[in-house]
Amino acid sequence: MPQPVAVPLSAGCCGFAGDRGFLVPELTQSATKHEAAEVKARQVDECYSSSRTCEIGMSRATGQIYRSYLYLLEKATR
Repeated sequence: MPQPVAVPLSAGCCGFAGDRGFLVPELTQSATKHEAAEVKARQVDECYSSSRTCEIGMSRATGQIYRSYLYLLEKATR
C-alpha cells in the first residue's frame, strides 16, 4: 500500500545556489533549518527533491538521503 506524501509546511529554497552550498555551507544551513527540523521530527521512508544541488543540501541538513523525484516515476513505470 502506498505511503502518504508529506510536504513540510516550511518547504522552500534550500539556499544551495549552484556551488555556493559547497563554498558557504552556512547559507544552506540557515535556509533549511526550519524545513530540516520538520523532516527530522517525522519518521520518513524516502525524501525527494527536484534538483541535484537541493538533494545535496537537504541530505546534509537532515541526515536523510534525498533523491530526484524521477526515481518515483521510474518506480511507478516498472
